[in-house]
Amino acid sequence: MIYVLAFFLPPLALLLNGQIFAAIFNAALFVVFLVIGLLTLSPFLWLIAPAHAIIAIYMRREDRKHRELVEAIERHGPPANWRP
Repeated sequence: MIYVLAFFLPPLALLLNGQIFAAIFNAALFVVFLVIGLLTLSPFLWLIAPAHAIIAIYMRREDRKHRELVEAIERHGPPANWRP
């Protein structure tokens, strides 16, 4: 659901995901490329901000999963059939 919100309202999705600086940067991107897109009649420039938001949210989620995996390995040790 956060990805749908990131497509339509990218800065809000980043704020809800806890990425404040990325949301501010994304809002600036959204405004600049929306204005440039309207002036040059290029309707696809506004897609840069949603693409940035979707990628940032995906990377944050992957980072969380990686941290959880590392913490689980540190707490419980490596899997039984793990070979270095």
